[in-house]
Amino acid sequence: MQRASTGSRSEGRSPGRAVSRQVLADHVYEELLESLMDGRLEPGAAVSIDGTARDLDVSPTPVREALARLEHTGMVRRVALKGYRVAPVFTQEDFAELMEARLAIEPVNARLACTRLTPGRLAELEQAVTDLKDAPRGPSFAEFRSYLEADERFHRLIAEQTGNQFMVAAYAALGGQIQRFRLFGGVGITDADHAIAEHQAVLDALASGDPQKAEAAMAEHVRQVRGRAIADAPAD
Repeated sequence: MQRASTGSRSEGRSPGRAVSRQVLADHVYEELLESLMDGRLEPGAAVSIDGTARDLDVSPTPVREALARLEHTGMVRRVALKGYRVAPVFTQEDFAELMEARLAIEPVNARLACTRLTPGRLAELEQAVTDLKDAPRGPSFAEFRSYLEADERFHRLIAEQTGNQFMVAAYAALGGQIQRFRLFGGVGITDADHAIAEHQAVLDALASGDPQKAEAAMAEHVRQVRGRAIADAPAD
């Protein structure tokens, strides 16, 4: 992992350091996320707070904050009295359960969003699909992270457009888990052409103003993702 800028251990020395502390936490989060996605931190491996702090030349505080954020995504787990460990790779059963939850939530999100879609939000969704099409898809996380960001942004924007705080919270609870199947693979994005066409179909359905069409398009997208993901998942 790359090292943070020098002088980072002095956070908290003055009121202005609060911003720097957040920058440090973001930096550590990005470094750890890249190590997870590229497989340098393997399933079940311990993640040392003090060791990571030394590697990145920061204090333990931003490391703790970054690990807490990663725990929320499901990518690391906190074990009582043992600290943090990298989460195991999803099994086929895990995938099936995750996709079952997505099928229960995301088609409804699309239907509700369609009834409340504003021109501004439609433009944001169009931009997300454009970014998805233009993003690189190489084998390293640095190469495909823009693709994942556009993918996540598209689904999050739809959830937010529902206007239902509980649907937004339900989607957020799934957020990090949705991409966990790409961990440790080292193969980048293998289903981009299919996924982009499916996102475009959802966008077209939303733009049509037909809630049932939007719901059906999202359900078909999730079913297709489920089929591709389960095929690639390790056996139980």
